[in-house]
Amino acid sequence: MTADELKSIISASLRCDYIDVDGDGRHWTALVVSPEFEGKRAIQRHQRVFATLGARMKTDEVHALSMKTFTPAEWAAQAP
Repeated sequence: MTADELKSIISASLRCDYIDVDGDGRHWTALVVSPEFEGKRAIQRHQRVFATLGARMKTDEVHALSMKTFTPAEWAAQAP
């Protein structure tokens, strides 16, 4: 799996205003900005991203994914 493939999988099932994925093929980090995160706690946001991966997490195709998740407003507030 490549970073572009993982990015495509996530963005195909989750409306993303911005997504960045990096990793070594098994261990990944993702930055995901989505309006679907509005009103959701961090754990709910992470569960939503994990849901896009489905069986890939269970079959070890994606061994580990750490992520930062933001709403568009939260992301805009991060800008310098």
